[in-house]
This record gives sequence, structure tokens and C-alpha cells, in this order.
Amino acid sequence: MTARDNDIITPLIGVEIHVELDTETKMFCRCRNRFGDPPNTNVCPVCLGLPGALPVMNARAVEYAMLAGMALGCEVPDLTKWDRKNYYYPDLPKNYQISQYDLPLARDGSIDVPLPDGSVTTVRILRAHLEEDAGKNIHDHPGHTCVDLNRAGTPLLEIVSQPDMHSAVEVGAYGRAMQRLVRWLGVSQANMQMGHMRFEPNINLHILRDGVTYKTPIVEVKNLNSFRSLEGCVEYEIRRQYQAWCDDPDCTLEKFGKENRGYDVDSGRTVYQRSKEEAHDYRYFPDPDLVPVVVTDDLRHRLRQGIGELPLARRQRYMDAYGLSFKEADALTQDAATGDLLDDAVAAGATAKRVTNLLLGRVAAVANERGCTPAEVGVDARQLGELAAMIDAAAVNASAGDRILDILIAEGGSPRAIAEARNLLAVTDTAALEAWVDDVLAAHPEIVEQIRSGHKKAKQAFGFLMGQVMKTSQGKAPPAEAKRLLDERLHVR
Repeated sequence: MTARDNDIITPLIGVEIHVELDTETKMFCRCRNRFGDPPNTNVCPVCLGLPGALPVMNARAVEYAMLAGMALGCEVPDLTKWDRKNYYYPDLPKNYQISQYDLPLARDGSIDVPLPDGSVTTVRILRAHLEEDAGKNIHDHPGHTCVDLNRAGTPLLEIVSQPDMHSAVEVGAYGRAMQRLVRWLGVSQANMQMGHMRFEPNINLHILRDGVTYKTPIVEVKNLNSFRSLEGCVEYEIRRQYQAWCDDPDCTLEKFGKENRGYDVDSGRTVYQRSKEEAHDYRYFPDPDLVPVVVTDDLRHRLRQGIGELPLARRQRYMDAYGLSFKEADALTQDAATGDLLDDAVAAGATAKRVTNLLLGRVAAVANERGCTPAEVGVDARQLGELAAMIDAAAVNASAGDRILDILIAEGGSPRAIAEARNLLAVTDTAALEAWVDDVLAAHPEIVEQIRSGHKKAKQAFGFLMGQVMKTSQGKAPPAEAKRLLDERLHVR
């Protein structure tokens, strides 16, 4: 976007993130908190809002919310309470949502956000409060809307940032950092395809022209469920709001206030929905059916002990202590369990670089096929460490290592026992190695001549012969020794 007339444009963006907590049951009843069940099967009088049904607080959800708040450096007050947020919508049967208004579970924190250029920005957290989710409207049938209340009442942590971001890149990085954090803590699966994490950015511009700052109306874009949508709507809103102000300089926050918009993924545009409600529109008041939550020092201490090393600190440790690249360290700190595999294997004596190659190679490929994390593939630290040591000792080569990994994933067992049973151990018999090399050279005289004559494709030809040696030996030839023998036979200098 190009500013006109030397205008200085500063986008101000804050984000509300709704995180569904990974509890077994809902926030105020014992119905299952589970995605994908048949519609309206995980419901009861409490989450249906039937008269006389009384809510009972889910303690695990409260602890998860406090854990996330502490990891964000928030203050967790001694007392917090529940409030009723009143509004009518078809997916909210009792016409109010149990939420928190003036006394949230956590407030005044921050998170360091790594950016794609390698720098880090800090985003302040205004508050993190706990509430129940609404149900889901389904618009698959012409002429009417269906309502699935399985999601109604599930515990939802709303994390509200200060408007500290200024671009779509920063907003996307913030969303990814928050997803990594809640997964790391184990408080949410944060799977956006399952609705575990939703974004609502608040966007407006401060435009400086001729020494005067003009503020555009604040737009909140509702219910975004992908990073692509989050970044796309922010980019679009920055362009749209500046153009709207250029067309009408009276299009300001003071005159038009705030509004809600939706995002159309297909067109890449936001669409006006309604003016934005203020707090008084919801008629908040304390929920008379729920007692306040009293937070003790013992509870704070117990939860802090469960936080441990956070992702950015671990990533830096991997680069400093293990010599990993930024890309490798970043990939291994997407979830805590995968990093734990690396640490445990290294503690058992394996080299960090070799274990990293295994985790980010074949293990990551299988994880990607299954849609899970490397830690969930089914290989433990002992197996990884043993296989890494075998490869480092040239007992097996890298391709045999991948085959052993596949067998470990499918059947379990010991890497050495698998290598011995499947005849995958590297051959150190010099006579056998020489025979394989000689057989390959005899079978491809034209390739041999290309190399000896210094043909322009000699390098590719040599690689072909190396591949043939490995194929002939069924992967048993140590690559370094095979290369040495080929060099010797071909007189390669």
C-alpha cells in the first residue's frame, strides 16, 4: 500500500484469541468435551439451559487457564468471579453466557513473538479470562439453520492482547506463537480445523497528515479459524480503511466508533455485519449460581512448577548447547514432547545432530502423513539413541536407518536386533566391497569412460555409480568406503 500526500500510516492491531481447553468434560457440567460426535449427543439440562439446572465449575479448566496465564507472565489475582453476559442467539439456549468481566483469572502479561526475519517483538497481554463456548449453527440446508449444541458449554480461554501489532506478519507470528504455547503447556490441542482456536483481530489506523493524527473506526473481524484468514483480513483491512479515509476524511473513530465484520476467504474481503456492542450492552452481572474462585499461594506454586522450560528458551538452548540451526531448533520446539525425545536421547549418550536428523527426516515424514507430531509416531528416546549411535559408528548407513525406523514405528523392538534380523548391518568385508564396486564398473563401461575422460557430466555419472553400488549391496556398503574404492578404481583426483 502506498501512502498519499506524505501520509504516515500506523496500523494498530490487537487480537482476541479463543482457545478451547483440552478437558475431558465441559466447563459447568459433566458432558463430554469431544469433537466429531453426532450432533446434540453431548448435552444435558445444564448446557441446554433448562430451568432449574445448576452449573458446577470444572476445576481442571480453571487450572489450565491459570497455567496459560502464568506462562504469559500474567498476574493471577487472589479472587476471581463468574459473570453473566446476556445476549440472544440461537446457539446459546439460556440466552446468557457464563464469562468473566471485571475480575479475570489472569491479567497484565506479555509474550515474546519471533518474527520471520529473525527478530523478536513483545506483545502485551491485557487479560485472559475463562468462559463457556456457544453451540454451532449449521447452514447446510436451504431455508433453515440447524443448531448443534455439542460445543455449548465447552471451556474457552479468551486471551486479549493490547494493540501492539502493526502488520499482518506480526499478527500471524503472534497467532502461531500462541498456538505453540498452549500446545506446549498441554492445555489445548489448538487444532483450528476442529475449532479449538479462533481469532478476532481488532484493527484501525492512525494516519498522520500535516501534523494531525486521524484515527479510523476500529473493526473487529469475527471468528477466523486459520492463519491464512487472519493475515489476509488484516492486510485487506489496512488497505480498505486507508482508502475509506482518503475518500471521506470524516470516516473516523470519533464519528463512527466500532464495527464487526466477517471475512470472505474466497474473495479476500471483509464484509460489514453490525456495529460493535459495548460492555453495557451485555448487561453483565455476577452469576448467582457460582461462588467466586479463591486462588491460594499453594495452588500458584503447584501450577508454576508445571510450566517448565518454555519454547523460545528451549530453542535458544538447542542452538547454543547442541549446535542446531535456527530452523532445526525451531522445528523441534513446536511441541514439548518432540523436544523431550531429543533431550532424552542425548542424555543417554547419542549425538544431538544425528538424533535431530532422524527426528526431522523419516520420523517427521511419517508424522506428516499421519497428521500428528513426531513424538506421537511411536518411537521412544532409547530407540532413537541406539539407532543414532549405530549410524554414527557406521554399523548401518542412512538408508538402512530409515528402513529400521519404519520397522520400529510399525512393530517396535530394538534397532540392532532389527538390523541383524533383516540383514541391514553394514558390511566391513573389504573383499565383498571390492566385488560390489567391480561388478558395477563392469556393468557400466560407458559411464566409467565418461568419468575418466573428464566429461562435463562426470559428477552426475559418479553419483550414478555410487547409487548402483548401494543398490547392488542392498544398502550394506558403507558409503564413505564405497566412494573411496570408486575413486581408487576410476583414478578420480
